[in-house]
Amino acid sequence: MNEIWKAAGAAAWGAVRFSGLRPFLDEGAKEAIAALCPGVETVLVAAFPYYAGTAPGNLSLYCRGEDYHRVQARRLGQVCQALEAQHPGHRYVPGADNSPVPELAAAELAGVGFRGLHGLRILPPYGSYLFLGTILTDLALPGVRGMAPEGCPAHCHACQAACPTGALGPEGFQPAKCLSALTQEKGALPPEVVEQIKHSPTVWGCDLCQQACPFNHCAALSPLPEFRENLLPSLTLGELEGLSNRAFRRKYGDRAFAWRGIGPLVRNLGWKEEQK
Repeated sequence: MNEIWKAAGAAAWGAVRFSGLRPFLDEGAKEAIAALCPGVETVLVAAFPYYAGTAPGNLSLYCRGEDYHRVQARRLGQVCQALEAQHPGHRYVPGADNSPVPELAAAELAGVGFRGLHGLRILPPYGSYLFLGTILTDLALPGVRGMAPEGCPAHCHACQAACPTGALGPEGFQPAKCLSALTQEKGALPPEVVEQIKHSPTVWGCDLCQQACPFNHCAALSPLPEFRENLLPSLTLGELEGLSNRAFRRKYGDRAFAWRGIGPLVRNLGWKEEQK
């Protein structure tokens, strides 16, 4: 199994019995998983590194390469094919941020990295610059835990101090306050959010908590070419003006920032122009 995941480019992987994941699922998720993989027995979870350096730009590091959904669909599909060859007659259903499987909980149970105070998984030497992917299967496999480090030092709250919106407080991560999520919202936003985006270094996503994390200061570069090559660090308003939503998707549809359409990016870039 290790060779299968290594060949697919995973930096770490683990497996958890589905029964162990049930307490983390609501009824809707349980029904969705049952529909995707009837008789599900095991959840496999893996981490794929994406860090390609910190070249200047106004797009978050995670979306500068090829859309991770596409990349993981291919790489997880490769794992599914290998498993089918070894264990024919079973279901193997990949998922990458588009699955009812709670990836963070699955990674925690499977020992893939450890939870940072920013809520993300950390896996040295790649830090928290990771995408998680899962595979549901009706093949009963023993639980396999990765070699997870101990966790964040108790004295370190660098990510919390770096968060510009207070999304990382003592009570944990608050998604509704996360600047990364706010940059991706459609339509009108409250004045305080507008000001936060105006003063953010990025017009899509936010890397501030990750850049502050000591585990990311010397993060290893991703070995995956999809995240290292053909990078797009920035967009300008001029590059988007005049594009229809359809033309935008034709031009940038292979990037993770394209899923919301052109509207949020044009709006955010326009606010940045006002700052000049």
